[in-house]
Amino acid sequence: MGPYGGEVTTIVALRLDGESQERFEALRRAYFPPERNLIGAHVTLFHTLPDSEDVAMGLAAVAGRRGPFGVEVSGVRSLGRGVAFTLESAELLRVHGELAEKFGEYLTAQDRQRFMPHVVVQNKVTSGAAAALLTTLRATFEPATVEARGLQWWEYLGGPWRLKRSFDFVAG
Repeated sequence: MGPYGGEVTTIVALRLDGESQERFEALRRAYFPPERNLIGAHVTLFHTLPDSEDVAMGLAAVAGRRGPFGVEVSGVRSLGRGVAFTLESAELLRVHGELAEKFGEYLTAQDRQRFMPHVVVQNKVTSGAAAALLTTLRATFEPATVEARGLQWWEYLGGPWRLKRSFDFVAG
């Protein structure tokens, strides 16, 4: 049961270009505990939204107003018991802000917090294992640009996710 009176819970994530997505996926497969790795690498924009036509229309409207854009992979950060790559993009912040405004009535406390985009490649490990990976990834880290291609709307299935719909950034 979701937080909306029994409704399905949905998640909104950023869709990246295929090559970048696969690089993050490979790191996640290598470093995330396999028994806990139920979903692929992702950039979560909102953790808990209702399964409603209102959400679908909002995602379509925001995605339809822009074309693909660059997102800087700017660093590696500790999650305490995991590691993530930090992302920076003024356009991504605008997308998140527009969606937050549209979905304000639905936002949970978690989704009202300051948006800090990232991709988790390791989590739910010991702090020592996380510190070791952080050191390794920082030693070889080089900033890069990935391309944001759209929004993905996922259904939460109690662990794994199922893709409901994608909304491409297509405006030129």
